Amino acid sequence: MSQGPWFVEILARNGDVLQRQCVARLPIRIGRGYGNDIIIDDDYAAPDHAVAELDEDGRLLLRDLGTRNGIVHQGRRHQGIALDGDTVVRIGHTSIRLRPASHPVAPELLDRTFHGWEGVLPGVAGALLVAAFSLFARWVSDTQYFEFVRYVEALAWGLGAALLWSGAWAFANRLFGRHARLGRHLFIIGCGMVALGGYALLAAAAGYAFSAEAFTHYASHVATVLVVGMIYFHLCTIKPPNRIRYRWICAGLAVLGSVLILVGNVQRTGRFSDELYMATLMPPALRVSPDRGVDQFMREVEGMKESLDRSRGRKPGEDELED
Repeated sequence: MSQGPWFVEILARNGDVLQRQCVARLPIRIGRGYGNDIIIDDDYAAPDHAVAELDEDGRLLLRDLGTRNGIVHQGRRHQGIALDGDTVVRIGHTSIRLRPASHPVAPELLDRTFHGWEGVLPGVAGALLVAAFSLFARWVSDTQYFEFVRYVEALAWGLGAALLWSGAWAFANRLFGRHARLGRHLFIIGCGMVALGGYALLAAAAGYAFSAEAFTHYASHVATVLVVGMIYFHLCTIKPPNRIRYRWICAGLAVLGSVLILVGNVQRTGRFSDELYMATLMPPALRVSPDRGVDQFMREVEGMKESLDRSRGRKPGEDELED
């Protein structure tokens, strides 16, 4: 531990190294004054704030020089604290860490950033996907005479929302990952919107063709999973090494979102399902399940009458006697 040189690292709040300075020997004086070995540009640091030196046992010790704010580690103030290479202390508003040149480092990470899929190409692809989704959604839901301006408005709203969403993630990427990667984030939102629109269309078609109402009754849960999937890929673009942590976080978000949807549906309608009918019109030729005639429907209604009368506390046939 006594061998130099020594490296003093100034850290960001997320643990990234903002600055690394090499000092040949101990002791290392740290403070705001120009006579120190490490100068901290921090108004809350004293001119001569701390000194790093070896104690009697040969351990590296950071000692406070009688300052007002002291040395803080894990929320507690210390007059002196032993440093092991991973100990992060705060001097004023500045987080620092001292390490010898012999300090071991982790092996290199596998590069999964896909550098070939950066810049303009994924951005243009994402914008085209968003535009296609916006125009297709407008066409599917359009029940009026064709008006060009409505499609222009849909295109503008779709691209504007996608740019706002991807711009926010690009800002976070620049803040925590050193590069904005706006094109990659725009491509992710484009793929996500196409997936959402594709599932909505396929679910409506399958529900209509096979009388499978579950496709539409619980479509919001699938949409929740797709949105959380987009968030996962955004996070992996910012910090690729944290993929496993992001998977657990996104799985928790998906479960929480589905639970909130179920609770909201029960409070609003008394049912777990999202809707009681299909809101999308489909051509009759798409129908696969046999149609149910009016006579069969009326027989089912008559079969429900007895249970409904019982639930209201009335005897079967009582309404006919009152009439």
